Amino acid sequence: MEDAVRIAKSVELGSRDAVELNDNRDARSVHPSVDHAEIVVVRHGQTDWNVDYRIQGHLDVKLNEVGRQQTRAVADRLSKEREISTIYSSDLKRAIETTEVIAATCGVREVIKDPDLREQNPGKLQGLSEIEAASLYPQIYEAYRSRRWDQEIPGGESKDQVYRRCTSCLQNIGLKHKGGRVVVVTHGTVHRSIYRQARPNEGPAPKVQNGSISILHLFSRDDWVIKSWGDHSHLNQTEEKL
Repeated sequence: MEDAVRIAKSVELGSRDAVELNDNRDARSVHPSVDHAEIVVVRHGQTDWNVDYRIQGHLDVKLNEVGRQQTRAVADRLSKEREISTIYSSDLKRAIETTEVIAATCGVREVIKDPDLREQNPGKLQGLSEIEAASLYPQIYEAYRSRRWDQEIPGGESKDQVYRRCTSCLQNIGLKHKGGRVVVVTHGTVHRSIYRQARPNEGPAPKVQNGSISILHLFSRDDWVIKSWGDHSHLNQTEEKL
């Protein structure tokens, strides 16, 4: 996959053409207007559990050294771009650690932690490796890995439940910050929910790696435009393990 998925459909978006990322032009050249909020969505830095394919869910897991490098690279990039007014973050440790570095580097004073930006709760699978989960709880693991959004997870959350809580949260953020630029630090399932909301007629969201940046323009509760997706060009100098 290239550094970012190019998403530009002028027929669908009318005059609000999506930005196509390439080596010479990216979303940093676009200045949001008062009719929408620009939301920079960051996936938290890498943890050892990401490397080990261990299911994190709502458990607090700290960043590893690669994750800290990724976070510094994200923060350095964002510090050179348009001013950020506020950072919203999942209240889980791996997201908070990522947020704190971005806030310090970019001089952002307002940081808001919101549990609605958390990763999916996988119930009994939390803390298990993928292999352990498949062996100990095969039916739950199959439900967890299913692409069905309404698939229930005993003791946990369906992807639909994650979708409802995180999209509602982002709608409120977008309406509050029209004309501004904010950062949201969150997790993989939240990214998939954003993609589903913005591109409902397309297939599954392209995977985003730890420390990647996606840019969303939110015009109204139901009018979301993805300007770039999964950009990790700023991570070229970090020691990738995934």
